[in-house]
Amino acid sequence: MVRNTAREIAIHLSYELNFSGRTPEELLDQRLTAEAFAGLAEEEDLYREVPNAKQAEYIRRLVRGVGEHGAELDGYIEKYAKGWKFSRIPLVASAIMRVAMYEVLYMPDVPNAAAINEAVEIAKKYETPETVKFINGILGSFSRQELSES
Repeated sequence: MVRNTAREIAIHLSYELNFSGRTPEELLDQRLTAEAFAGLAEEEDLYREVPNAKQAEYIRRLVRGVGEHGAELDGYIEKYAKGWKFSRIPLVASAIMRVAMYEVLYMPDVPNAAAINEAVEIAKKYETPETVKFINGILGSFSRQELSES
């Protein structure tokens, strides 16, 4: 499994946090198992390979981080979503942006450009071209503004 696959799984789990009613740790413990992956593999190729220990830790780090910093990350999305109310942003799009922003802010071992480019590429699988442009615009503005202020 390559890192972008692990990132996409983290986005799926971050999305699920929105409505699962579980803590990030509970969700991770339930979903990062060989049994869970086997159950999902027939529906989604993404789950054909179970993450190794390093990949699982990367996924856990992202999902925990998004769970712990959700309000902060949503504040950034709202700040850069000019003319949009946060409630109008599709949940998948917000999950994608949360993961990318978390990587940019809290994971110095991940290059910022890689986090943003991968987020946009993943968005192309799940969102309309207009929403992909919206995500790209928000992440671009976020990285230019927030990283130049640090």
